[in-house]
Amino acid sequence: MAIFIFTEAILNNQPIQVFNFGKMQRDFTYIDDIVQGIIRVMDNPATNDSSWNSESPEPHKSSAPFRLYNIGNNNPVELLYMIELLEKTLGRGARKQMMPLQAGDVPATYADIDDLCKDIAFRPLTSIETGIERFVQWYRHYYHVPS
Repeated sequence: MAIFIFTEAILNNQPIQVFNFGKMQRDFTYIDDIVQGIIRVMDNPATNDSSWNSESPEPHKSSAPFRLYNIGNNNPVELLYMIELLEKTLGRGARKQMMPLQAGDVPATYADIDDLCKDIAFRPLTSIETGIERFVQWYRHYYHVPS
């Protein structure tokens, strides 16, 4: 969401609010990696285990098994770096309003994908640099914005 909002603002010469003075870290994940992860999970459903014991339940071994996975890049990136990549790719600078950390927000988040890697043998591979470049190409094409 931030990448889209920031791209639109930069192209329209509008300011962007940069919380925690740009020191936020987020796990930006390219959409193709998310889709590939979902497909891989769908192709590998949890299986029944007839030895399941209700006194010691393990949901991934029940007669109605399920598994939950985080699908993310597992690589937190500083917000200022993401903005720098957008500026470089868009060929124009952002008007940044540097702001403190918002109440209730956290300085860093990222997806723990250990179970996804172990069970499905999948790890997103698109770097933030490649993802930003592809996103900007898509944005320019979709919204008819010249380079």
